[in-house]
Amino acid sequence: MPRIPYVDQSICTGCELCEQICPEVFRMNDDGFSEVYNSHGASENKIQDAIDSCPVQCISWIDE
Repeated sequence: MPRIPYVDQSICTGCELCEQICPEVFRMNDDGFSEVYNSHGASENKIQDAIDSCPVQCISWIDE
């Protein structure tokens, strides 16, 4: 089953690291928190790099 990245904005600190690593998938919203805008915009490996780099671990995979 395919999976997509998900950002729990309730714990996101807005550090922008995920956007820096994988701008094809993540962006900062108007409230200053990360959001997924293109869940298939990069390889799973690149998305996983962003997930692994999140200092508060607010990004995870969910089943599509």
